[in-house]
Amino acid sequence: MKIGVPKEIFTNENRVAVTPDVASKLIKKGFEVIIEKNAGLNAGFTDDKYESAGAALYNDAASLYADSDIVLKVNRPTFNEELQKDEIDLMKEGTLLISFAYSLHYPEMAKACAEKGIDVIGMEAIPRTTLAQKMDALSSQANIAGYKSVILSANYLRKIFPLMMTAAGTIQPARVVIMGAGVAGLQALGTAKRLGAIVEVSDIRPAVKEEVESLGGRFIEVETDESMEDEGGYAKEASEEFLQKQKELIFKHVTNADIVITTALVPGKKAPILVTEEMVKNMRPGSVVLDMAVEFGGNCEISEKDKAAKKHGVTIIGESNLPSLVATNASEVYAKNLLALLEHISSEGNINLDFEDEIVKGSVICYKKEVVNERTKALLQ
Repeated sequence: MKIGVPKEIFTNENRVAVTPDVASKLIKKGFEVIIEKNAGLNAGFTDDKYESAGAALYNDAASLYADSDIVLKVNRPTFNEELQKDEIDLMKEGTLLISFAYSLHYPEMAKACAEKGIDVIGMEAIPRTTLAQKMDALSSQANIAGYKSVILSANYLRKIFPLMMTAAGTIQPARVVIMGAGVAGLQALGTAKRLGAIVEVSDIRPAVKEEVESLGGRFIEVETDESMEDEGGYAKEASEEFLQKQKELIFKHVTNADIVITTALVPGKKAPILVTEEMVKNMRPGSVVLDMAVEFGGNCEISEKDKAAKKHGVTIIGESNLPSLVATNASEVYAKNLLALLEHISSEGNINLDFEDEIVKGSVICYKKEVVNERTKALLQ
């Protein structure tokens, strides 16, 4: 089977789905690999590296899609301005597309793929199980985004992070508040601590307190008798009373912070508002808010997608694609996630989707002209 890797066409997307190293491994597994020219250039991977790995180069996306049995992408298919065609229409019937699909946010894309007869695996839908860890692209990209969120915020802040004792006096360390102790939040905590900041972390799940403290963070705890976790260990919807308590406590910490980084996302729903305009108004001039959820509505009430805007004296960063700013490493780990998935679902260069397998069942969005993911299907009814 031929694996096609097109150049990503989303604005400001620098990542590529397959690196030369992973291309050579896929070829050893029995696949042919074809790459659109310059597909990896923005991530630091040149065409000659792909050729040395054994991949074939294609001059244009149209012929690459036409020849591909499997298409590996970072982003969901979108309209190709240059060809004046949607990427879905460039694929042949029976193609297996593997990419971030976000079908709970874009169910119409899943419907269009099903109608065209394109099978889709959504990398964001890989179950978070021990077996699937190597394929967990959401975590691999969130890890990199958490690191970059701190570096980007530090760049806008007019202060240094560490405590510094000089002949001219003592410089106090920066105060960083991180909202959400998931993969991105914990990586942001670790990065900010290494730079010397005082870091506080808020999360509605008391169970993450130990993890936060083990990385040197202070846990902002809302006292409650409620259980804030579901059976799977994920945060569940909180009561009005809890949310009010949390808001009052968070207000104090946010308005005292130099940097606030928000990381809260809810699959298929608009991101929850964590930082209100009122909080921003009460922050010190020169402070920074970085909203990692801006693509899906934003955690900050006044953030703007792909803009760093100054409002009420505070810089609010709405960078929607942080991993793209660290494209080399983001591409390397994403390509390895894809490789692990393909090793799991293939044998000797042929794909076998076994729906008894929990990874396949959880991640396949479209199959044989049907939308098979239950939650996506429900959105289309």
